[in-house]
Amino acid sequence: MLGTNQQTLKERLSPPLKIGDFELKSRVFQSPLSGVTDLVFRRLVRNYAPDSMTYTEMVNATGLHYVNELPKIMEIERSETPISIQLFDCRPNFLAEAAQRAVSEGADTVDINMGCPVNKITKNGGGSSLLRQPEIAEEIVRSVVNAVDVPVTVKTRIGWCESEINILDFAKRMEGAGAKMITVHGRTRAQGYNGAAKWEWIRKVKEILTIPVIANGDIFSAEAAIACLEATGADGVMCSRGTMGYPFLVGEVDHYLKTGEHKPKPSPLECLQVAREHLIGLHEYKGDRGIRQARKHMTWYCKGFSGAATLRGKLCLIQNLQEGLDLIDGAIDFLAAHNTDISL
Repeated sequence: MLGTNQQTLKERLSPPLKIGDFELKSRVFQSPLSGVTDLVFRRLVRNYAPDSMTYTEMVNATGLHYVNELPKIMEIERSETPISIQLFDCRPNFLAEAAQRAVSEGADTVDINMGCPVNKITKNGGGSSLLRQPEIAEEIVRSVVNAVDVPVTVKTRIGWCESEINILDFAKRMEGAGAKMITVHGRTRAQGYNGAAKWEWIRKVKEILTIPVIANGDIFSAEAAIACLEATGADGVMCSRGTMGYPFLVGEVDHYLKTGEHKPKPSPLECLQVAREHLIGLHEYKGDRGIRQARKHMTWYCKGFSGAATLRGKLCLIQNLQEGLDLIDGAIDFLAAHNTDISL
């Protein structure tokens, strides 16, 4: 049952969330994750969270400008909604052009990545480097807003480093430029994914903006999501690394926010069954390349049962679909036979 604070939270978050004119039935988001949130993974997340917004992997607007064929990471299913295509770059005109192509593909919103900390992105002026170039960031948002008729959103961090936390000014600029929602990861670029997310800065952002503010960082469970929402006052929460090998998380958080009840955790056997589905899906969608990409996914699923470490070691070396299926099926049979299907 919900306590008093949680009941208040449920009431606060029960109305649909509006991003500009677009309305969402869920306030829980699946973060864009490079190398993870492809069409196959999004299908799995949507099995457990049909109302939640999911995002494509981030798309390079400059790369898109020079090719005729859309990259596979930009591909979405026509029935897939709500869905956002995330773009990155530092060139307003290229981003505006890319946004138009995203909308033509069926994107419900266009998200601009201004938070990625990876060097190969920031050294070319994209991602979190835009925190150091707020005027260019503003120009980007204005250009994209003028180019498309769907809401434009921004995902960013609290600053470049501890001595350059400028999220309050930056967020106001993004709102002023026309962004209809902002997602704030409570870390600096310098932190990467180390240390604790500074949720207090997300609260400060929420206090000064009128557009929705989504909290991101350290959301690995429904309990963490509730704690974050209470600490930040945010309009919603975005799950990121906690969903790697665990596509159930967004649905667990969404279910709790809507009902005040926890969903039962999937057992190791159930996790392996989803891993099997994920493996087959990647092979069907990408062929041999899908198998190579599946190695990391498969290892993420393997935890919480005897022999998990050994299985991880073997799955990260699979060369084909059958080899992966044999390993997973063997583990499933072992868990079922030894009645070790315990909850995680």
